[in-house]
Amino acid sequence: GLHEIGKNTCVFEYGNELMLVDAGLSFPSDDMHGVNVVVPDTTYLRENQQRIRGMIVTHGHEDHIGGIAHHLKQFTIPVIYGPRLALSLLDDKMKEAGVSDRTGTRTVRPREVVKVGKNFSVEFIRNTHSIADSFSLAITTPVGVVVFTGDFKFDHTPVDGERFDLHRLARYGEDGVLCLFSDSTNAELPGFTPPERSVFPNLDRHVAQAKGRVLVTTFASSVHRVSMILELALKHGRRVGLLGRSMLNVIAKARELGYIRCPDDLFLTMKQLRDLPERELLLLMTGSQGEHLAALSRIARAEHPHVQLKSTDTVIFSASPIPGNTIGVVKVIDQLMMQGATVIYGKDKGIHVSGHGSQEDEKLMLALTRPKFFVPVHGEHRMLVQHCKTAQSMGIPAESMLVIENGDVVELTPESIRRGEPVKAGIELLDSSRKGVINTQVLKERQQLAEDGVLVAHVSVSSAGHMGAPARVNLRGVATSLAPQHFANWTDNEVQWVLDNRWQQLCRGGDDLQDVDWVGLQREVELGLQRRLRRELEVAPLIIVVVQPTPKGSTAVYKPDTEEKGAPGHMGRGGGRHQGARPLQRNGSSNGQSRNPALMDRRPLSTHGSNSTMAPPSTVPSSVASSEPEVKANGVEPGVETERKRRSRSRTSPA
Repeated sequence: GLHEIGKNTCVFEYGNELMLVDAGLSFPSDDMHGVNVVVPDTTYLRENQQRIRGMIVTHGHEDHIGGIAHHLKQFTIPVIYGPRLALSLLDDKMKEAGVSDRTGTRTVRPREVVKVGKNFSVEFIRNTHSIADSFSLAITTPVGVVVFTGDFKFDHTPVDGERFDLHRLARYGEDGVLCLFSDSTNAELPGFTPPERSVFPNLDRHVAQAKGRVLVTTFASSVHRVSMILELALKHGRRVGLLGRSMLNVIAKARELGYIRCPDDLFLTMKQLRDLPERELLLLMTGSQGEHLAALSRIARAEHPHVQLKSTDTVIFSASPIPGNTIGVVKVIDQLMMQGATVIYGKDKGIHVSGHGSQEDEKLMLALTRPKFFVPVHGEHRMLVQHCKTAQSMGIPAESMLVIENGDVVELTPESIRRGEPVKAGIELLDSSRKGVINTQVLKERQQLAEDGVLVAHVSVSSAGHMGAPARVNLRGVATSLAPQHFANWTDNEVQWVLDNRWQQLCRGGDDLQDVDWVGLQREVELGLQRRLRRELEVAPLIIVVVQPTPKGSTAVYKPDTEEKGAPGHMGRGGGRHQGARPLQRNGSSNGQSRNPALMDRRPLSTHGSNSTMAPPSTVPSSVASSEPEVKANGVEPGVETERKRRSRSRTSPA
């Protein structure tokens, strides 16, 4: 949660004991293909799991509890303390992941003190945020009291009537707070963050003015906002339909625990809603962040099975885009407008307020707690820096605060604060099942597939070192005006060159299939094709060569026409390929350097994670078999190569 938004996870350590505070997730960037969520790398916790004494949960947002179920697959946690709503949501996640038996949970009340191990006493102090049941923490340790704010703002008119417990914060401030760890999300915004109730009259006006159906999207976990929207539906005589799994789940939990109160007959199924007049309908749904599979996004693309947009519909975005989601949100808004709907969005409409405190909220927190030392958390770098400036304006010396990064260790004594030796703190990438962990190599290959496509070559070679048939090549996503047969001819020549010049080393002096270094043969052909494509076309597709040993006893021999030196596509076999040209990295990885082919020709080969495969002698993969050659490949007209070359010179490869 440092220098970023999301995956908030903190560890307190004293002596031989560790205590965790929250364990959240974040969402992937656009170049993380196939990644569903991002969680912290917990190597340090796995290595020290016998020292973990428990976990504290501050509230139920995904960026604070979304990673717990995944982490429990890697290590156990003796007990998790937290508020009712957060633990109710967490219980469902743990059951779904099958890890409920790897921890115990205990619900806490405001001002309750829990003992975690021998060295940590934690008091839960009620705060106000965009979700019900949110807490700040006062952590008493052998060296002093640490106040950990969690996400907060000072809302003096909360929707649920549960006010911020200012008295307890002030009491700790009077008794002495060693260090304050404070939420920095809105550190750049002046003033106080408006109260949640301030959006009610604006939402009321838009719902009243709507001529047809009202579609409202907001964060499902914003229980107070959801409660107000349901209140407005009752006021204006509209029945409510819920769309989106998380919206259904959170509302069910909030009603069960008493955070949302409304009559049962307010809600109808989508089938029941079809029979009502449009002015009597309100649809509450997920999709406020432009998520591709969320309900509103599917409606915007006219792909939702139950809801088709109409020109009389009014769509209300009661949320602001999280940093990184703006493009997706704008795209959905455009799609909705193109279908004729009225879309209400933007800060100027007054239909959304943040759940995080602004500069005056931060000043009030500093004034109440009066810490000796200060560490800003939960925010991007500029937010952390600005929060430090705010703290300095409140009288805290610059030498008494630290701006830290993920993995940094803050060492506190009664008289000092300093940066300790950091621990490993990378990221883990989870696929849509949240079961598979996607490593860096896989991510690089997916990026390469997205940028340059894939070439699959199927070749037949006998144990005597002869080709048994012409190569078959399949292209997917490779931007080229050349016919597939052109690539097949190149492959034939690469294979023949290897057989002519490397066979004695590859066959290891034997004449049986088992004697041949088939992987070495595949790698040699891959490297040759890789160099040729970079040099001739300036593209770097993922190359997969499948070598099919010819059946024993087969006499089929195929010899391709030898390329003339200097002919188009010729690589200069005598002096270009193996005399002076060093191998390239096969997966397009350039460690952040330019992908200029001239530079990449000088980099050594990475042999880790080869995609080479060897098929059994009698099998021919159906996915590799090619159809008859066509005039063009992948529908790309001649002339595309010129543009492709211009782009390839200016871009950089994935990190």
